[in-house]
Amino acid sequence: MAAPGDKPYRVYKGGRQKGKVPLSGRDERKLDKSGDRGGVRRKKSRSWRRWTLLALLVLVVLFVIWGVAGYFSVHSGVSDANKRLAPGTTAALTSQNGLILDSPTNILLLGTDHATNGQAGRNADDHSDSMMLLRTDPSRHRITYLSIPRDLGVTINGVYQKINGAMQLGGPKLAVQTVNQLLGSQLPVNHVVVVDFGAFEKLIDAVGGITVNVPEKILSNRFDCPFSTAARCQQWPGWRFAKGPQHMNGHTALIYSRIRENQLDPSWTDFKRSQNQQAVMQATLAKLASPMRFFSLPFDGSSLLAAISTDLSTWDFMQLGWVKFRAGEVVHCRLGGSATGNGFITGTEENIQVVQEVLGNSAPQPPAPGTGLFGPGCEVGNQPFK
Repeated sequence: MAAPGDKPYRVYKGGRQKGKVPLSGRDERKLDKSGDRGGVRRKKSRSWRRWTLLALLVLVVLFVIWGVAGYFSVHSGVSDANKRLAPGTTAALTSQNGLILDSPTNILLLGTDHATNGQAGRNADDHSDSMMLLRTDPSRHRITYLSIPRDLGVTINGVYQKINGAMQLGGPKLAVQTVNQLLGSQLPVNHVVVVDFGAFEKLIDAVGGITVNVPEKILSNRFDCPFSTAARCQQWPGWRFAKGPQHMNGHTALIYSRIRENQLDPSWTDFKRSQNQQAVMQATLAKLASPMRFFSLPFDGSSLLAAISTDLSTWDFMQLGWVKFRAGEVVHCRLGGSATGNGFITGTEENIQVVQEVLGNSAPQPPAPGTGLFGPGCEVGNQPFK
């Protein structure tokens, strides 16, 4: 108890020291302008950054694991596709200088269909119903599809006949040699892909279906009737397709690629059927090369190539997918000529100019007016010729 007149505190000789009064415990931490304690905020900030980096690291690891699993899954399918390619085919191919990533590459796509479609002996037929050369040009960010009419007349083994007969006579090897002879040394075939349309249905379903731009209304002839009784099939008019973009599952796309007659268009020829098959092939390849396919590769990578025989390696497919993704321009070209009474198409000199357009030496030019269904030429766009 302080005596009267005494001060309730003690004064030291040193007097009051300059500076801040020290606080005890957690009150020693200074407050920031917003009223939050700076030390707590810095601790929370460091914790948030730590968890963010950890989450990013986990995502990167999962991405790598998923990519490796997808690679081995695809590699298994590619290995089987390489084994299915007929022996001796690679000897007819021309080696390219450089990678697909940075060098122009020519890939011959051959479509075969063994379905009977009501025709006796068709199941033993191995003609290439669809023939198309895919050229990648990374320096121009361009992809070009060159359609080769299946009825184009060429000399095969010394005999003048339709070009699609090369596949029947000597398999993909002779088909490659015949196309090399037709196009010359400027467009040598570097790789080949043989597509079995009979097994293509499962592939299209595996990629979630495709979208094809149907150029006109179609009412097909009666084939592959969807009904079980003959009486019902006789009443059935045929398959119908509306004009415009159509999303198709595997079965619908297969039907579309097999249409030989359009009851709504008397001018319909088998050349249109070849164009339909090429449209289906292009749409499917575009789906396969889509970056979104990466997420499903560990589950279906090996089954995606069940309908394909090829010399392309897994690394080649990866490069092709990247080049396809980077391509900013798509060009559709076709060889052509004049039709003869015996079902042949006789090539014209305009085909030489088409080859130059495919190479990029000349600007793409559409078929000349009056050349009809078989007129040669090129068009720029995402859809084949109408």
